[in-house]
Amino acid sequence: MSTTMKAVDTELTGERFDLHQALANARHFLRFTAQNLNDEQAATRTTVSELTVGGLIKHVSAVELQWQQFMIKGKAAMDWGDVDFYNMPPEALEAFSAEFSMQPGEHLAGLLEGYERIAAETDALLARVDLDAVHELPQAPWFVDTHWSVRRTLLHIIGETTQHAGHADIIREALDGQKTMG
Repeated sequence: MSTTMKAVDTELTGERFDLHQALANARHFLRFTAQNLNDEQAATRTTVSELTVGGLIKHVSAVELQWQQFMIKGKAAMDWGDVDFYNMPPEALEAFSAEFSMQPGEHLAGLLEGYERIAAETDALLARVDLDAVHELPQAPWFVDTHWSVRRTLLHIIGETTQHAGHADIIREALDGQKTMG
């Protein structure tokens, strides 16, 4: 656990502490899957999926940063314009896919450092943000709701991180047999 996380822990109580701990635990398991991997291993697919351990860390970082901005700016942080998500242009699909994979010149250590910085920013935000503030969501096929509170947004970040930590665990086990748990 970083010193930043420890400092935030001492400031948080009640619900904020619980949200922070749930997110810190999910982050721990995601980072644990990358433990002792080199860049080649972190970029290796081990299933029919395009997912890799490094790509998942990269994606979770980008998602947490985007939701962090949503908590501050609301829908404006996710202004996708008039994108037709069912008929995206090839360059938009390429950019989306690149978020899930390590690109030339990217290194696992750098991805983990970036994730740590984003996590520290989210932790600091959690200490001061109004959990009851509500923001309109942008239109997208994956949103069932029209509005989310900051609290719901934090729960989403926890869920997203946990889900992808599970994906990373499967990829890592197929890579070299290491399991996060068990």
